[in-house]
Amino acid sequence: MGEAQSVEGHRSAREREGWVTGRLVLFCLASTVITVVAGLVQVSFGEYSMTFLEAWKAVFNPAVIFDLNAWASFLFGTERPDMSTESIVVWNLRLPRVFVGIITGATLAVSGAVFQAVTRNELASPFILGVSSGAGFAVLATLVVFSGLAPFLPLIAALGGTLAFGIVYAIAWKGGTSPVRLVLAGVIVNMVFQSLQQGLFFFADDLGVVQTAIAWITGSLTGTGWEEVRIAILPAVVAIGIALAGARQLNVLMLGENTARSLGMRVERVRFFLSGVAILAASVAIAVAGVVSFFGLVVPHIVRNTVGGDYRRLMVGCVFAGPALMVTADVGARLALGTQMPVGVVTGLIGGPYFLYLMRKRQSMGEL
Repeated sequence: MGEAQSVEGHRSAREREGWVTGRLVLFCLASTVITVVAGLVQVSFGEYSMTFLEAWKAVFNPAVIFDLNAWASFLFGTERPDMSTESIVVWNLRLPRVFVGIITGATLAVSGAVFQAVTRNELASPFILGVSSGAGFAVLATLVVFSGLAPFLPLIAALGGTLAFGIVYAIAWKGGTSPVRLVLAGVIVNMVFQSLQQGLFFFADDLGVVQTAIAWITGSLTGTGWEEVRIAILPAVVAIGIALAGARQLNVLMLGENTARSLGMRVERVRFFLSGVAILAASVAIAVAGVVSFFGLVVPHIVRNTVGGDYRRLMVGCVFAGPALMVTADVGARLALGTQMPVGVVTGLIGGPYFLYLMRKRQSMGEL
């Protein structure tokens, strides 16, 4: 009881100090600047030739920005009002890719941060825990076999991710779970669902569907448009909003199960609810951008090393850093080799070495 009171008193004192710090504000501002700059670079290149100035003028064209009919066409699919050619190219073909990158980056970063807290495992992420492969299998099955269900991709992805995480938790459970068992179970489930994904290709007769599925499995923002924004935006806002609201509960979970219970938390109920939120967030990204590997693992670590481990700061930082890194990675994927490389290839090339760096840096891996 004395330990619980001490922890509670320390937590209350920390809350009184305030969690919004100058470093957090600067970090969020810097991330916003990077997102905007990378987005402007992204919209400046394409098959339709435009100068940088022409592209940027089209982005900030007040006739589009302040036109409610234009926004209705973007967000609800209504008839598009008359626009200049440059505005049509930028607003209908190029900017949606940036917006999908922002949504994908934010949801994957938040999902990874939540998983690392609920499992108290620094190796946890949607990719490592099998959620990505489970959701990926569900979405791929929809694209290849049940194409008529495409409008329900976020829900289908969430169901697949939930099934995968449930299997992981069941395998890892032995009177409780441990970081090592969760990671090992995640690796096993990930391999099984990836094998199922590969098996689905034998049921695809359309070469176009196969090519789309391959690009989707590697994680790609190529060809995304306002339809993907419309699919993802509402569940993304819900998932991120709940995750931000649950930051205090995540801080308590980080104190350990016994301490959390002594403070009155129903640990398993909170853990499963927040895990569901993390699955929803990851599923939103997977439904519109495919399986972007390592992103949900790397971004929370970068933010944690910059703004600290308080989950109120960490979650806010992930909401800003995720889009900055995703849009930048997509620009690199598109422009580095002069070809439309899937963004998942870039995040994998960056995330893999960073994962090895974490392993070499820390003497013990697993628990946070």
